Amino acid sequence: MDKQVAILVDITLNITNRLNTCSFEELEEFVEERQILIDSIRERFSGRSSFSIEEESHLKAVLRRDPEILERMQQLKSEAAKWLQQRELAKAQRNAYEAVYTPGSILMDRKK
Repeated sequence: MDKQVAILVDITLNITNRLNTCSFEELEEFVEERQILIDSIRERFSGRSSFSIEEESHLKAVLRRDPEILERMQQLKSEAAKWLQQRELAKAQRNAYEAVYTPGSILMDRKK
């Protein structure tokens, strides 16, 4: 089996085994490393007609893990969006109490 295919399989299994505990930074690093490997594999095998049976089965196994990885990425995206939404709400509420008033102004009420 090609060394790069083996590395791709290894990093994919590594990230999926700890998918629920990994941070978004780790997922980002995985995606970048994976893309480099895929580009390298594609370039390397462009001259060949096809992969070996073993390589093909390993690559299919990697592809079967994609839905799990994508689901975790969506969870992290949703968490980040929710956090940003809460920050915006808190900012709006804080701004309501920190309104800028003209110094020295006088408030006049009418008696009913």
